[in-house]
Amino acid sequence: MGNRRAFVLGATTGAVTGFLLSCLADRATQNSGPGPVWRVMRRLNPRVAGAYRPDAPNSGLVLVLTTTGRKTDRLHVTPLQYEAIGDAFYVAAARGRQADWFRNIEANPRVTVEAKDGRFPALAEPITDPELIADFLEIRRQRHPAMVRVMLLMHGLPPRSGRDDLVRLGQKLALVILRPKRIGAGNDRPGYRGSPK
Repeated sequence: MGNRRAFVLGATTGAVTGFLLSCLADRATQNSGPGPVWRVMRRLNPRVAGAYRPDAPNSGLVLVLTTTGRKTDRLHVTPLQYEAIGDAFYVAAARGRQADWFRNIEANPRVTVEAKDGRFPALAEPITDPELIADFLEIRRQRHPAMVRVMLLMHGLPPRSGRDDLVRLGQKLALVILRPKRIGAGNDRPGYRGSPK
């Protein structure tokens, strides 16, 4: 049992460290191309993703998203923190629309997700509306208050930011709703069905 606890602690620490690094990198590279931190993170993604497969004890924190490269047509693996809301998975891009995985989704919304529920095909719906992203941030703040306070501080906002601050932050971020694709369910095209609330 000790090894399992150590693994979960290490994986959780890794997820938080990755989140903080992404916030720092986002702040350092605003309005510019990917900096050295983003390039290192991109190279590490396939290795880190192995710790977040569905059978891993920490799979409730992070999912593994596989997208198809918009230029190369190669598969790309990205571990991302997520929120399960209803039967969909919500993931946010700290780099907003500049994130490679987000741009891949804009080109091809058919993705594969590995999460606590297993591995399944999904349709990805990109969201850039700051109001909807603020709704998502409110949910994250309710579920993970300490993490969101740190994120707000990293973006230069007060830790107890109001709605207006969340909407302003939503202008810099991007959100993706991952809807599991059910065979024969006719959900071949994503379509936003309202706020995540």
